[in-house]
Amino acid sequence: MAEKNHILVVEDDATSRVTLSGYFEKEGYRVTEAVDGEQMRAAFSKGDVDLIMLDIRLPGEDGLTLLRELRQHSTVGVIMVTGKSDDIDRIVALEMGADDYVTKPFNPRELLVRAKNLLVRIAAARTVKEDERVKKFSGWSLNMNTRSLESPAGEDVRLTRGEFELLSALACNPNRVMSRDNLLDYTSNRDWAPNDRTVDVLIGRIRRKIEADPQAPSMIITVHGVGYVFADGNN
Repeated sequence: MAEKNHILVVEDDATSRVTLSGYFEKEGYRVTEAVDGEQMRAAFSKGDVDLIMLDIRLPGEDGLTLLRELRQHSTVGVIMVTGKSDDIDRIVALEMGADDYVTKPFNPRELLVRAKNLLVRIAAARTVKEDERVKKFSGWSLNMNTRSLESPAGEDVRLTRGEFELLSALACNPNRVMSRDNLLDYTSNRDWAPNDRTVDVLIGRIRRKIEADPQAPSMIITVHGVGYVFADGNN
């Protein structure tokens, strides 16, 4: 698979950029480098990028600004690469649709594993079996192939990648209590600090989009001290 995947490294620090690019090229990936938002757009506009390694600290437009722009029209895989370690930056990036987050200094082999896992999930989402491609619940339709959500009124509801993967995990496991760790495995496949509230943030965003009353949810139910359960209205 590696030789078929195109990775875009967006990093203004020459040493970090060359190191990242060289490592992934050695593993058989095709790599394009960019130092800022303008170069990122030019490379991405060609339409064959599978994964973006995006640094938060960039000259001009920062990484979060570029991530927001990407998510307005694309679900391309995005791993944020940064020297910052603040939990707020991590959660904001995930809320905005980043798929994963690593901080410098990082182990390049670990980053390679994260990239491979993300690319596998992206490829799997594109090859979902035909009979599993649409999940229906309480009048809603979640299309696993197009990664889209349609309301009971027939309106398209935009989901970030994180929201889509979390809702997919719940919809594919109806009436099963899932812990936060379980859900994080589905959405990001990485280890998190025990006090991390990423899942709660994403659940809150999903509830505001699909629940009639987000304060009294009827589909995504909190199981205190454990996690969440998806009450499928079709079952």
